[in-house]
Amino acid sequence: MRAAGCYQADEVRFTGERFAKAAKYHTDTKDMTTKIALNQMQSMTDDLDDDIKIVCVELAEGATPLPQFNHPQKALYIFGPEDSSIPQSIVDKADEVVYVPTIGCMNLAATVNVLLYDRLAKSGQAIDHTSRVLESRDVNNRLKVSQHEQS
Repeated sequence: MRAAGCYQADEVRFTGERFAKAAKYHTDTKDMTTKIALNQMQSMTDDLDDDIKIVCVELAEGATPLPQFNHPQKALYIFGPEDSSIPQSIVDKADEVVYVPTIGCMNLAATVNVLLYDRLAKSGQAIDHTSRVLESRDVNNRLKVSQHEQS
């Protein structure tokens, strides 16, 4: 949920019971569950608008490396569990399958953050960086970069 909030996702979907059981032990420090829909689904691809592309993120043979991937305007990103893979039936429905070309595999949270950062970085979105820093940091961070004279 924190990554979804950082990168302004509209919704987080999950299947199975694992997340629901773990959620009671998790602290949502940024209160994202009040800002982003969190929906348990029977199938990740249920109730999608026709213009949403399905993008699976998985270490799969034939997947597109993330640096070469162009993100669709509207996408549902599907990530596999940490101890398994996305079911083949879901991969077969996907419009795209991408992977992050690391050595070894990352955990789920790291993968979500890398993928959503890549989407932001490639978006060309205009960002007021001063405002973004001031609005995003917590109360314990008041750092400033000193301005040095250039020789």
